[in-house]
Amino acid sequence: MSVYIYGIARSDHPALPEGASGIGDPPREVRVIREAGLAALISDAPEELRPKRRDLMAHQHVLTEAGGGGAVLPLRFGSLSEDDETVRRVLADNAGHYARQLDELDGRSEYNVKAVHREEEVLRLVLAENDEARSLAERNRASGGGSYEDKLRLGELLASAVREREGEDARLVEDTLAPLARRCVPGPEGSGWLANLSFLLDRDASDGFLAAVEKLGKENPHLEVRATGPLPPYSFVTQPPAKAGAGSAAS
Repeated sequence: MSVYIYGIARSDHPALPEGASGIGDPPREVRVIREAGLAALISDAPEELRPKRRDLMAHQHVLTEAGGGGAVLPLRFGSLSEDDETVRRVLADNAGHYARQLDELDGRSEYNVKAVHREEEVLRLVLAENDEARSLAERNRASGGGSYEDKLRLGELLASAVREREGEDARLVEDTLAPLARRCVPGPEGSGWLANLSFLLDRDASDGFLAAVEKLGKENPHLEVRATGPLPPYSFVTQPPAKAGAGSAAS
């Protein structure tokens, strides 16, 4: 039977939730495999593994319980290996890599920040900044709406100005918040957000970071800025050198 991997910690981690309820229906019991100074949190994998809310929450809960007592490398939902022995082999083969990652992430957590334009506010802003678009909009209003060509031209001008503003505001979000974090990495593109960034923070730096996020939104009312965290530092776990089995899942 294949095994499901939640995360990796040091073997002497004081809060590994062995025996806790993991994923699956009924829930699989979490167990710990120790090898080469490391410990892997695993359970038996269900026959069908799908990202159901219950299983996503169980995955997160196991990592949260473990993370309360020290550094844990969180693996993303769906990380599988062939069997216990394969997990032990991967821990041994990549012990140095995982140990360095644990040192880097110890005492730190992830915050994800997303930003999007507030449509009405950003249109007012680009009209105020773009003389051609503002003049055309005023002429269209004065003439009862304007011709089809004028409406089309205004739409093109506004769309171009908003796209340009998206790039500027994405840089503003990153330039404002990145200096407050240990590291910053981009999230997946094409999500509908103009900025989707993950930040690695020392745990005692979170209050200042969240205050900066709030200030950024207040000073730029055309932006909706959301911060989510603290989270296990998924975005900052890097894959070890390519090896078979669980090593390929640790990303």
